[in-house]
Amino acid sequence: MSATDTAAEVRRNMEICNACRYCEGFCPVFPAMELRREFSDGDLGYLANLCHNCRGCYYACQYAPPHEFGVNLPQAFTELRAETYEQHAWPSPLASLFRANGLVVSIATALSIGFVLIAAMALQDWAVLTGIHRGDGAFYAVVPHGAMVAVGGATFVYALFAMLMGAISYWRTSGGGGWPALSSIAGAFTDAATTRYLGGGGDGCNDADDRFAMNRRRYHLATMWGFLLCFAATCAGTFYDYILGWIAPYSWFSLPVALGTAGGVALAIGTFGLFVVKIRADQEPTAMSRLGMDYGFLALLFWTSATGLALLFFRHTGAMGFLLAIHLGFVLALFVTLPYGKFVHAIYRLLALIRHREDARRAGV
Repeated sequence: MSATDTAAEVRRNMEICNACRYCEGFCPVFPAMELRREFSDGDLGYLANLCHNCRGCYYACQYAPPHEFGVNLPQAFTELRAETYEQHAWPSPLASLFRANGLVVSIATALSIGFVLIAAMALQDWAVLTGIHRGDGAFYAVVPHGAMVAVGGATFVYALFAMLMGAISYWRTSGGGGWPALSSIAGAFTDAATTRYLGGGGDGCNDADDRFAMNRRRYHLATMWGFLLCFAATCAGTFYDYILGWIAPYSWFSLPVALGTAGGVALAIGTFGLFVVKIRADQEPTAMSRLGMDYGFLALLFWTSATGLALLFFRHTGAMGFLLAIHLGFVLALFVTLPYGKFVHAIYRLLALIRHREDARRAGV
């Protein structure tokens, strides 16, 4: 289905929903839909990213398949969301990376791990890689500090810039307009932090059928907060190193290790749980062509956290050198693919939540 066909299908669905309005209390999509009678392409992209794919509307809809109207919003919105990722990718020639993202992530991961392993073996003696290292700078005995910072820092800065450019393009195209009120921004961050709209039309999402469940919401919370805790651990470690002059590895009770351990465990549990939820999900409201991107991202996050935890527990053994190289390979693959994979959904969904809050504020609702 082409981008034009996908937008036309979502527009058709929205026009039917706007006339019916049975699902108006299910999620923010329907109140946002009711504020307009016509839907521009920007509006459709905004509504698609505002959708949290709880699937409540699909199981409640009297016009869902096999009805001749064939209203299937979760599937149509998922397709359109993915197309907005491609539309706003920066630089635009790399937009095609979204289309076969599962394969792209697999290749990027293999190449990144291979690159770090080969580089480590080229820079260090074999005995260094397999030796036991303790005390300050133990990690840097395997992978030099300068090389680690140069490669990781460059890819991370590039990823941030590419995602920022995509976010600016999305905000302008989706009709976000000027700078929103601080109350709208604060409210959107609260909605995102609590996964408010993964409640669907009842007590949770419709993961596999018309029964409500909180599993997806809990795993999503674990994944989101686990990732943020791991990022906080990295920031704390950077502060320790560059400001306080304390060189890694740090003790079990240090702030970077405590944050990283809690984040790694939560991230591993959350991503594995979401993987299981997706496997068990009903295929009818699922956009099957986009599952590769979801699975690839979840697998990359899971193995990044799992290898990080393994490195923590075996850092004082002869396995540390290879575990460090493998973990850094996963981290590098994550950084490289961030702007061209499922991670961007967090940015666009947050912007959609901000616009939703802002539209409601301006409309006085």
